[in-house]
Amino acid sequence: MSGVGRLNVLFITLDQFRGDSLSCIGHPLVRTPNLDALARSGTHFARHYTQSTPCAPGRAGLYTGMYQMNHRVVANGTPLDQRFDNVARLARRAGYQPCLFGYTDQSIDPRVATGPDDPRLLSYEGLLPGMEWMLDLSGPHQPWVDHLAAHGHDVSEGHLRLLATENERPAEHGLSAFMTDRIIEHLTNRFDGEPWFVHASYLRPHPPYSAPGHFSTMYDPADVGLPIAPADDRHPFHDVLMEIDWVKRPPTDAEMRHVRAQYYGMISAVDHEVGRLVSTLQDLGTWDDTIVIVTADHGEQLGDHGLVQKAGWFEESHHIPLIWRDPRRAGGHRVDRFTESVDVMPTLAESLDQPVPLQCDGLPLTPFLDGDEPAWWRDAASWEFDWRFALIPFGEYPWPWDRRLEQQHLAVRRTDDTAYVQFGDGSWLCFDIGADPTWRTPVTDPARILRLTQDMLVWRSRHADRTHTGLLVEDGGKGRWPDSVPWRN
Repeated sequence: MSGVGRLNVLFITLDQFRGDSLSCIGHPLVRTPNLDALARSGTHFARHYTQSTPCAPGRAGLYTGMYQMNHRVVANGTPLDQRFDNVARLARRAGYQPCLFGYTDQSIDPRVATGPDDPRLLSYEGLLPGMEWMLDLSGPHQPWVDHLAAHGHDVSEGHLRLLATENERPAEHGLSAFMTDRIIEHLTNRFDGEPWFVHASYLRPHPPYSAPGHFSTMYDPADVGLPIAPADDRHPFHDVLMEIDWVKRPPTDAEMRHVRAQYYGMISAVDHEVGRLVSTLQDLGTWDDTIVIVTADHGEQLGDHGLVQKAGWFEESHHIPLIWRDPRRAGGHRVDRFTESVDVMPTLAESLDQPVPLQCDGLPLTPFLDGDEPAWWRDAASWEFDWRFALIPFGEYPWPWDRRLEQQHLAVRRTDDTAYVQFGDGSWLCFDIGADPTWRTPVTDPARILRLTQDMLVWRSRHADRTHTGLLVEDGGKGRWPDSVPWRN
């Protein structure tokens, strides 16, 4: 290390990256040599979970350290309450100027808009408060589209078509490669000597399922295998999700193999981009002065249980990677305890020598980074899914007396051997994943089910909104518990 007082931070998110799609975690086909190397030099959290899907809810939990029950971002477009702290504001308090390449998908709080004509109200793909955009790659990805046009590509059909045909152009003209090029330019041309905080938010491996250039032929569809079939005895909401995913007809086996091969190609393509960033840090002599964090907002069903993209309660949508490399700490650790997206912000706080914000539902992962076991740790992972804005006709509602949409949600509690799903309409599921890890075998023991329902109740009661609950106002001032409790003085 060069001896700087503060380290640089490279915070990478790979959109829609399944946690099992790493060769270092044992995937039989996909190759991720650069992420594997990063995991060996840092700490790999092998059982890491997002708190919600789709993109905006998943990112809200990651950026604020809060469960969905508290930040209440339930859909792409739900405003992020301006009062919440986040990783960018945390970085600013630590002396950084956090800059963004990509997007954060956080909608503006309408209460801070300048008026009905505020352009920030036109899209849910807003900027996380405290971040500065260095490269705006929210839709329609205009800088990349212009770049393709300058290289002679036909861009007349728009950015979605360009994403769907990335396989037809050289990989170096892909969206991910374009963003990496801009980040490398930014890092190479810095001359102020100040520590930096860069958030590199890659779109891929998010659909459309089209890997760039040669990555599109990296995996033979014949080798990728077929998805986990849906259970015969399904919850009615499962059928609703399947109907939405395949509006016209279910895919053929050949079509599903193609989707999976392209997804794995996109995985290897973004792995390549991570490798380019690591090489740049090494070439610039800043590798040993930089914290590198790699994670995702959510996973991908990839045809499992008859679903694609992200939805519902299944493992595939919620198990995501987390790799954390801090040059001050010895690497080579693999953590198999349950960790969650809400743990990232408190861990970053401690890494930057800042207090952990009181709003955080997560816990610092610092002991694991040091190769230690905390005195206490959670024995389950939890997540939520809310579909009130999806206009899915599921369930009966006491209209017109109760006009709320709170029945259109679910919560999951996942332990080593059991997964419990509670729906807002009162129905539930419980899977014996110790006996059958595909989430298709129900638990039949009432006592075992009761334990999970009680566990979920305790989880929610411990983490419900705690605004002001840790403070006391007395004698003209305010204090933080327990120091302010009178009988302690």
